[in-house]
Amino acid sequence: MASNQQARPGVGELAKDVAEKRIGVVMGEIGGRVQMRPVRGGREWDAKPDDVVALTPREELSARLAARNGNRRVGL
Repeated sequence: MASNQQARPGVGELAKDVAEKRIGVVMGEIGGRVQMRPVRGGREWDAKPDDVVALTPREELSARLAARNGNRRVGL
């Protein structure tokens, strides 16, 4: 793999679906599609593998912080 290419995020990792402009957790891959779910839970969606990319460190920090703050609001 060239140094300018990123590996696709694995199961359990945060990733961005660039087509849907959504960040989620990679849940798996079935039938040539990547299953993702919102960071705080919810309904999964399918993404094309080429549309799923790793987050930048800033995006990952922001997503984790938003999820943690949201969980505190509901007492988790």
